[in-house]
Amino acid sequence: MIYETAFVVRPDASEEVVSSIKNSLAETFKAFGAEVLVTDSWGVKTFAQPTESGLKKGAYHYFMYKGAGNLNAEIERKFRINENLVRHLIIKLGEDKHQAEIVKEYKNPNHTQAAQIDDEFAGGEDKDKKMHSKRKSCWFSAKKTSPDWKDPKSYSWLVNEFGKISPSRITGLTPTFQRRANEAIKRGRNMLLISYQSNETAR
Repeated sequence: MIYETAFVVRPDASEEVVSSIKNSLAETFKAFGAEVLVTDSWGVKTFAQPTESGLKKGAYHYFMYKGAGNLNAEIERKFRINENLVRHLIIKLGEDKHQAEIVKEYKNPNHTQAAQIDDEFAGGEDKDKKMHSKRKSCWFSAKKTSPDWKDPKSYSWLVNEFGKISPSRITGLTPTFQRRANEAIKRGRNMLLISYQSNETAR
């Protein structure tokens, strides 16, 4: 089975600490016979909202891998006892036979957001989304895309200024994409990429 994991390291952690976390993860992958498919660093981001302890920033790291399910229990155990980690997440992506497609679909969230920085382009896309909502037409179906928890711009438009997730009767999304959007938003909130209290996203 193919999985992805992302973790956020405290902003004051040294390079040695980060290397130690990555080396420990690599050793776990090796011990369980897992194959690493993608490794990526998203850099330091300002959280959508501060943590309970007051942290406002963290360094994001990402791994996609192929392995057995029991591997994740060990990864989870190591993550939980590491005091330098702020957040972590493990998600099942799909079966081994879909590996090529899954790897190809991976996008660094910084890159996808960078492509939308231009105000005119972003404004045009937001207008398109609203038009689909008014027609009660699913924007994701029309664009042949899907909300991705890694990229807040793919779902922040579904959250209002008070942090409420808009229902399908307002968004026009099909039940399948509404469910995927809800799931992406919950994962994004867990990883501090979007606020629980508003539609503000990490920068």
